[in-house]
Amino acid sequence: MAEHLEIEDFDTAKAVFEKLKDVPDERRKRILTWVAEGLGIVLQAAPAVSPVVSPHVPSTLVSLPGHSSQNPPTDIKTFVAAKAPKSDVQFAATVAYYYRFEAPAASRREAIDGDTLQESARLAGRSRLANPRATLNNAKSLGYLDGTRGEFFINSVGENLVAMTLPGTHESGGNTRRTNRTKRTKQKNGRKG
Repeated sequence: MAEHLEIEDFDTAKAVFEKLKDVPDERRKRILTWVAEGLGIVLQAAPAVSPVVSPHVPSTLVSLPGHSSQNPPTDIKTFVAAKAPKSDVQFAATVAYYYRFEAPAASRREAIDGDTLQESARLAGRSRLANPRATLNNAKSLGYLDGTRGEFFINSVGENLVAMTLPGTHESGGNTRRTNRTKRTKQKNGRKG
């Protein structure tokens, strides 16, 4: 159920992105500000350092944490543990995001491939992937990555997944646990009464 809601959320994000991608920056900023204010959401200020944008990666819808040079780089194991991806495709998006924005400057890269994903699984302490290339293709099919010829790039939907959704917001992860707890409590009370 939560995964279905995530897919709907990302479809909505993609639709918003498509609607705004050709709108001039000032109008786009004003529109997003109005939407955020209307929904009671506080957007973070844009980083002082302008990000380097790959020709393969569309710019993000909103400023994302971690894109500033003010944050010290972290190792991949710590980053993956903090994001706690729930599936292999979320892990692939997390790895692509890490190497694009969070890795030490000397290790940063625009694209990842199957070997990078498999090595990242080892470094992060995750089980080996049966077919890392298939995982990357699945992440692309779900809209988290773009890519060609075995190289995959994080896109705006994947960036939003990693930066804003993982390890789960109060809306997604918290309610699932509360619902399960509520079900157990109802079952327990049903046996007593």
